[in-house]
Amino acid sequence: MRPRIDWMTRSDDRTLEFLADKEIVASASVIAVNIDYNPNYISRRCRRLAEAGLIQRIDSSNYRLTDVGERYLSGEIDPDKLEVDDEES
Repeated sequence: MRPRIDWMTRSDDRTLEFLADKEIVASASVIAVNIDYNPNYISRRCRRLAEAGLIQRIDSSNYRLTDVGERYLSGEIDPDKLEVDDEES
């Protein structure tokens, strides 16, 4: 089981899992449609995941999973190493 990270939401896990499963670069809108969430919400969450190093912003709208994101999904990451500013929780 992977570690629990306090600031993350269910949509964050679903976003990471989608990017890992599909092994693609995708926009927040594409991710949102595929995981059944609001695109604006997923866009905000993608920025937060990128800030934590779990995904990488490729250009103005596209993201991909990072090695850190892969390690998080496999349960190899210490949750304390993924702290981000709490202003958007």
